[in-house]
Amino acid sequence: MPEPSPTLQRRGRLLRIGAAFVVLLAVAGYLAVQYITGGTGGPGCKVVSADGDGATYEFSPEQAVNAATITAVGTARGLPERAVTIALATALQESALHNISHGDRDSLGLFQQRPSQGWGTEEQIMDPIYSAGMFYDHLVKVPGYTRLPLTVAAQRVQRSGFPQAYAKHEPDATLLAAALTGRSAATLTCEGRPGATATAGPDAVRSALVRDFGRDAVQQAGAEVGATTPSPTPTLVTETSGRTVTVPVAEDTDGRSARERGWQLAHWAVANASALHIERVSYAGREWVAGHTDSQWRAGTGDASNADRAQSAGTANAVRIVTAQ
Repeated sequence: MPEPSPTLQRRGRLLRIGAAFVVLLAVAGYLAVQYITGGTGGPGCKVVSADGDGATYEFSPEQAVNAATITAVGTARGLPERAVTIALATALQESALHNISHGDRDSLGLFQQRPSQGWGTEEQIMDPIYSAGMFYDHLVKVPGYTRLPLTVAAQRVQRSGFPQAYAKHEPDATLLAAALTGRSAATLTCEGRPGATATAGPDAVRSALVRDFGRDAVQQAGAEVGATTPSPTPTLVTETSGRTVTVPVAEDTDGRSARERGWQLAHWAVANASALHIERVSYAGREWVAGHTDSQWRAGTGDASNADRAQSAGTANAVRIVTAQ
């Protein structure tokens, strides 16, 4: 059999190189998308048990934002942690905490609610605030829902074809609810790398606080937005160009402690770190800083002088959220 000509050999090598290059571009593009959207291989979040039993749950920034929103809507209504746990377990089963625009028949959103069944318009259901509110509206009508097994309570709302499916998500939902309601302190962390299209700045943080907790709740908390001045204390800012949102924390009218509300706000900020370009969150002498390898809550630097300054300003018990812009 005659040997292939040098021209054909070169052409074959070029084709193989070209094909390999295309594959590499596809892989690079996939990884870039995953990085930005928080998919597999992207920046992650983690919640750990405060009970020392080693239980953990890892999830993406997108899932963290949605979980924090579902929790905020529930606590803003004065609902107990059990209601939040049921809602989170339901959303984990129905959408894996992704606000998806498709599903069985006309099901949509975090809870896979159906416009044809009276849950609202497509646009409404795709709004996490609305869809979470609708879930809670139906849940509170279930007699004794806090005492029912989670899967029973969820099924009374959802009327799913797989009524037992919610039960397997209860451990993860319980961890999330404990952290995101603020009952468990310093248990939620995220790597906090911002996406390429993320909205940034203190105004965006304030808008998101109002979006999730409601305008009245944020105003009652006395949320203050403004540029920070150069400070020798790195607890508040990482750069003199940084911006800070300060949320003084007070007792809620439903009896929740200031500590719980403070840790809810602090964990909410960490969950939204990638989306809002948040680079530092501090509360109760602890701080989280974006971009650290372990992204853990640590003792804040300069706590003593910081506490004295906060006391004189009347904001000793406050959550401080520092944005990159």
